[in-house]
Amino acid sequence: QLLPKKIEAFAGRRVVAVSAGPGHSLAFTADGAAWSWGRGSDGRLGHGNAQFQLLPKKIEAFAGRRVVAVSAGPGHSLAFTADGAAWSWGRGSDGRLGHGNAQFQLLPKKI
Repeated sequence: QLLPKKIEAFAGRRVVAVSAGPGHSLAFTADGAAWSWGRGSDGRLGHGNAQFQLLPKKIEAFAGRRVVAVSAGPGHSLAFTADGAAWSWGRGSDGRLGHGNAQFQLLPKKI
């Protein structure tokens, strides 16, 4: 895509912020929902699998919570919720998820 193009999956929603990582992207909307799309390897999308996602998909693990920030890293992702909790998922090598191990995490897990 050489020119900016509106992401139709967000029609009718107000996107508050986005974060682009190498191979995947994250966003959160005004209603507090988190979304991800792109390369799903290592579980970095937070959908419980390692599948590619060609369109933004809501991260269902945050149902009932309000996401207020997201960050896409190299193979992993982070989010913060309105209650002050930090969450991470994806590639856990080098301890990057903050869970005290190097395991991959396919779904968001509270740090």
